[in-house]
Amino acid sequence: MRVGTFVLAAQFPGQGPAEALHRAIRSTEVAEESGLDSVWLAEHHFVPYGVCPSAVTLAALLLGRTRRIRVGTAVSVLPTQHPVALGEQAALLHLTSGSRFTLGVGRGGPWVDLEVFGGGLEAYEKGFPESLELLLDWLTAPRVAGNGRRYGFREVAVVPRADELLGQDGGESQGGPEVVVACTSPKTVRLAAQNGLPMLLGMHCGDEEKAEMVALWRSAALAAGRSPESVREAGHVSAGVAQIADRAEDAVETLVKTMPGWLRQGLDAHVTVDGRHRVMRDPVAYTELLCGLHPVGPPRFAADRLAATAERTGITRFALLVEGSGDLAATEENVTRLGTEVLPLLT
Repeated sequence: MRVGTFVLAAQFPGQGPAEALHRAIRSTEVAEESGLDSVWLAEHHFVPYGVCPSAVTLAALLLGRTRRIRVGTAVSVLPTQHPVALGEQAALLHLTSGSRFTLGVGRGGPWVDLEVFGGGLEAYEKGFPESLELLLDWLTAPRVAGNGRRYGFREVAVVPRADELLGQDGGESQGGPEVVVACTSPKTVRLAAQNGLPMLLGMHCGDEEKAEMVALWRSAALAAGRSPESVREAGHVSAGVAQIADRAEDAVETLVKTMPGWLRQGLDAHVTVDGRHRVMRDPVAYTELLCGLHPVGPPRFAADRLAATAERTGITRFALLVEGSGDLAATEENVTRLGTEVLPLLT
């Protein structure tokens, strides 16, 4: 079982972005001290839902401040950036961190970001497969040319090569950074499976839905010629929420008091690129849903909930939102308890 944190750098009402980013940094340092496996960094633009606009930039900072823990993006949004630029950054972090970096990518949403960064709605609706293919080429090939509808350029050398990492003996150890794909639809599940890439599944999904997506991924991966062994060992990641307290009602109360205000403020700030109607979740009902789906309660309950999810879905990697209290000290305590009281019950 590999348990990590999911960091949005959430800006709660009454807070500034610097406070949210400081909490993100400190929670990562505490996660490493507490024995957790990884930290996953979200990326958002122009909204207080999350104030980290570049997950790879924050990942670079955190990789420099830590020595053991893995750092991943959850996710870097492909329609708003050039796949080659992202591939170069991923290679740099992979090589300089001793392969502790994981690149999570996704389509994002139909937000105004597409207008600001020039991708346009077509990049969101149709361009993700091309962008993903170009990114994967960049991370595995010595030379790459752009031959797609959106990206066309002459063949260039890949520098630095992500798959040439020095081993402990000073020799080259083959293998580029791990890439995972955020999946919210059967189409994206099949795309990830065809490329043999593990999925990142959202915290709004329950075990039954995640199990269905894993089953679809497995069948699509086998149909694409992936080996049974690689299909069995695919390291899918389940996103969720964790709040540890001695009593379940205290853990739930903490989140119900704070998360709805953050969700309301953050989600309301999203603007669509084409003015399409959005149906937003009720913040209180959504918070209560998350509390019911995920490890929110005493350590033993949290461990049992994670174990149950693993048994039902086959997923043994977790990215858990731990900043739901909105408070620095409470977040540090939550991370510490997750690592020192919950994790030992899973080993």
